[in-house]
Amino acid sequence: MSFPTLVRKTLTTLALAATASLAHAQDKVTFLTSWYAQAEHGGYYQAVATGIYKKHGLDVTIKMGGPQVNAIQIIAAGQADFIMGKDFQTLSAIENGVPLTTVAAVFQMEPQGMVTHPDVSSLADLKGKTILLATSGRTSWWPWLKIKHGLKDDQTRPYSFSMAPFFADKNVAQQGYPGSEPFLAEKAGQKIKFFLFANEGYPPYGNTIVTTRQMVKDKPELVQRFVKATLEGWKSYLDNPAPGNALIKQDNPKMEDELIAYSVKTMKEMKFLDGGDAAKAGAGVMTDARWKQTYDLMVTSGQLKPNPNWQQAYTLQFLKDLKK
Repeated sequence: MSFPTLVRKTLTTLALAATASLAHAQDKVTFLTSWYAQAEHGGYYQAVATGIYKKHGLDVTIKMGGPQVNAIQIIAAGQADFIMGKDFQTLSAIENGVPLTTVAAVFQMEPQGMVTHPDVSSLADLKGKTILLATSGRTSWWPWLKIKHGLKDDQTRPYSFSMAPFFADKNVAQQGYPGSEPFLAEKAGQKIKFFLFANEGYPPYGNTIVTTRQMVKDKPELVQRFVKATLEGWKSYLDNPAPGNALIKQDNPKMEDELIAYSVKTMKEMKFLDGGDAAKAGAGVMTDARWKQTYDLMVTSGQLKPNPNWQQAYTLQFLKDLKK
């Protein structure tokens, strides 16, 4: 063997060893989503599929949420390092002694809204309508909607996660997301209207990254890497979602390509990632003012007792230099 060949082989061996060492050094992280895999989770899957998490020294496992999955219990029990959260959920956890904190807001607005028939011109027109909502809605947006428009609990019926009751009754309205129910209505040949609560002043952020205060205290550098990599993943996903979509369909084979494409298009059009404060400060940004609005709403609506420690529900320490 010639000397140059020996040198090349030695350098190759050293490079492979270094790569193996780097892979071994990656921090294992478990992330729990809020529902079955879908486009609204795409940035997390993209960061796995394209190696963005690995680039930041993270070996991330994504677990799906669902109707029977209690994310607060799971993260409190140490079975997840981060969860895809909601502001109301995190503030309620603080009140109940669960030490969680929000470290970034992927969506600058909560993508929750109301699906109505075409005769409804505003949310104020929901008086006298039958409104279908899930249990989670009763402890989040429903109290806000009642206060804002004078609606009543006796108007409501349980939401069955199907649009069939809505299609069958012109006096029914139901909860929904802009990237899902409008698509299903379009496929069924039904004309609808969709009202995004955020456009009416509903203040919470959407698709937040939540962890424990212990994680923030003990491993702030890991939290910073997870936030940075996740936001990179989201920017990549909205630019070219194919890699993330493959993993979404692997976890949730029932997810249709058409629905994913519709949802991605909607997220981009509605600027969930880069609208609002993110347009200037960068994706992931949160503000004290927005959190105060959400806290005040929950206290006013009776969903929270006044709590001097409510600001433990979030931290801005991982949101510096987001524009870079």
